[in-house]
Amino acid sequence: MKTIAIIPARMGSSRFPGKPLAQLLNCTMLEHVYQRVAMSKSLSATYIATCDEAIRQAAIAFGAPVIMTADSHERASDRIAEAAAHTDADLIVMVQGDEPMTHPSMIDTAVAPFHNDPKLECVNLTKRIDDEADFRSPNTIKVVTDQQGNALYMTRQPIPTLAPGGFGATATYKQVCIIPFTRTCLLEYSQLPPTPLERLESIDMLRLLEHGRHVRMVETEYDTQAVDTEADLARVAQLMANDPLLGKYQRT
Repeated sequence: MKTIAIIPARMGSSRFPGKPLAQLLNCTMLEHVYQRVAMSKSLSATYIATCDEAIRQAAIAFGAPVIMTADSHERASDRIAEAAAHTDADLIVMVQGDEPMTHPSMIDTAVAPFHNDPKLECVNLTKRIDDEADFRSPNTIKVVTDQQGNALYMTRQPIPTLAPGGFGATATYKQVCIIPFTRTCLLEYSQLPPTPLERLESIDMLRLLEHGRHVRMVETEYDTQAVDTEADLARVAQLMANDPLLGKYQRT
């Protein structure tokens, strides 16, 4: 399968306007995401999808191909569906532009299940939550799964109910926003009506779940921190300061 990655990015974040172009360790956050994703051996190309001219110009400056999209999309998945229609890829990996700690092997982990199960339509990475503050934060999307590893529900609320031993005695998991879709699934996603829980939670994957589709969750060994606020940006700067991947792309 021809596999590409598309990174959706826009300037109009309500919690952190201009977030993709925020400076992080000597380059923009968006460049970190692009350079790290592009290192994946599973990909034939990596694109940035945006409706903003400022992002287009910044991306071109660091060598990223850009696909311009409409400015009306509420969901990142709809933006990459529009962008993917301009490509001939069989498998499209969405990597959110606020995941600067992405490791290229995470892409490989996310796409690997498609080679063994032709019925798969969509995969999300997941990681066990090791900090109770993250578990309770609405910025962390929590997920619970069935016995086959398919998502049952995703929410910004703290789920599941904690065991009597408390947080440390309970396995809790978060969504990591590296999401491969088959081409068919992604284009169908964009044609499905938005759903009540999707709107309520502001979580893309709920559109698939509410329409009875499956989302397979695959655990990653890498811990990441999405950037939703300026405080998150400062935290990520500390976490990435000694990351050996920086030396493979960062300009001094």
